[in-house]
Amino acid sequence: MEEILKKVETFKVPLVEITGGEPLMQEDVYPLMNSLLEKGYQVMLETGGSLSIDRVPEKIIKILDIKCPGSGEELKNHLENLKLLSPHDEIKFVLLDRSDYEWSRDLMQKLKLPSSAQILFSPVYDKLKLKDLSKWILEDQLPVRLQTQLHKVIWSKNTIGV
Repeated sequence: MEEILKKVETFKVPLVEITGGEPLMQEDVYPLMNSLLEKGYQVMLETGGSLSIDRVPEKIIKILDIKCPGSGEELKNHLENLKLLSPHDEIKFVLLDRSDYEWSRDLMQKLKLPSSAQILFSPVYDKLKLKDLSKWILEDQLPVRLQTQLHKVIWSKNTIGV
């Protein structure tokens, strides 16, 4: 952990995001989050949403994925996590197609989202056009933010480590 903290310090940035695979599967992520907070960093955690976030410190900005049917993983959603979110947290839906959009829109209404956090709608890269998704959001006047994977736009979809 000391090695990670020293490396983070070399970047001289105030914000650290913990992501990749599923960070909550690693027990060491909890002391890492606490250490980063103690050192004064703003910390974000991106999680797939299948594991409980009940041990994640309140100050951490949680980005909680809700898996849509197009992913084939919607049964893994741990929806109890929604009760643990704060207004500074985010809920992210990654949408494959119109069907995923409608499912997400309907789930938002059923669960009365976004009362607990900000909502992000992100298209699956190279599968759903940003223009189409933005049109649907505007037509339905959904209270969501449109998001895309900018690193894939700036570099390429195959670039890693940026």
